[in-house]
Amino acid sequence: MRLFTALVAAAALGVAAGLAGYTRVLRPKHIRWGATDEEVRRPMPLDGAVPDPSHVSTRAVTIRARPDEIWFWLAQMGESPRAGFYSYEWIERLGGMNVENSDVILPQYQHPKPGDTLDRAGNMQVKAVEEGKWLVLGPPADDGLWLDCTWCLALYPVDEETTRLVTRVRAKVNRWTPEAALWVALMDPGVYIMERKMLEGIKQRAEARAEERRAHTRVFEDVLLEAMKYG
Repeated sequence: MRLFTALVAAAALGVAAGLAGYTRVLRPKHIRWGATDEEVRRPMPLDGAVPDPSHVSTRAVTIRARPDEIWFWLAQMGESPRAGFYSYEWIERLGGMNVENSDVILPQYQHPKPGDTLDRAGNMQVKAVEEGKWLVLGPPADDGLWLDCTWCLALYPVDEETTRLVTRVRAKVNRWTPEAALWVALMDPGVYIMERKMLEGIKQRAEARAEERRAHTRVFEDVLLEAMKYG
């Protein structure tokens, strides 16, 4: 019995040490992965919808593409038959979602509007949108909901060929339940893993399309220059 008690105590200490290490060392990096100090401080759409949040993250990635070339992928996100979330499908499927990441643009899902839901359960709703610039998602309005949350994805041009895609999550637990406790335990590492993969997935798809556009432009310019030689 004493040995069992000692093992349990050692395991508890190990877990506590791991959590402390994550909180002090990894968490500060995870909640602002890729984001600059300016981006962390900058207000984003619907920040005020969740006052006094218990969790805030700002993450970002540089994409060599124009905002309109990135917007295609943001606009069509969602559970099948939408285009997925460009993250780890197998993890989302473990959570009961029917997700299949698309590598093509789906014209029928290019104009999200407030009230649209991106999942079958209706938990991920479009709260506000400015087409081509930003999209804010969150749970449907419900005074009895245990969680208030907004997830903003916004595009900020750097120059004619480069854009910053910045995301922000603001969340507040209104009522502690077993579901809430589990969600909070998984939020920092889990959301970081999934969102980072999503940002990289969007970057890959948008840059591929942008490079096709630049290649076509170069071909046209070469043909035009050649024609001018003999004009």
